[in-house]
Amino acid sequence: MSDQESGMEPLMTIDEVADYLRVPVLTIRWLRQEGRFAPAVKVGRRLAWQRSAVTAWVTDQQEVAA
Repeated sequence: MSDQESGMEPLMTIDEVADYLRVPVLTIRWLRQEGRFAPAVKVGRRLAWQRSAVTAWVTDQQEVAA
């Protein structure tokens, strides 16, 4: 069964999230530690993110034009 058939989206690693957002991995770790980043999924000892959670977080970060 494919991911689309199961209704699950592929998870992104911290490196993939950092590449997607064009920031260092340390920035993702810092934001997460501060409780200011998209929620992660714990897979064993590693963290992963759903792309939709990351894109929703990006949308929430947009500045409002003054």
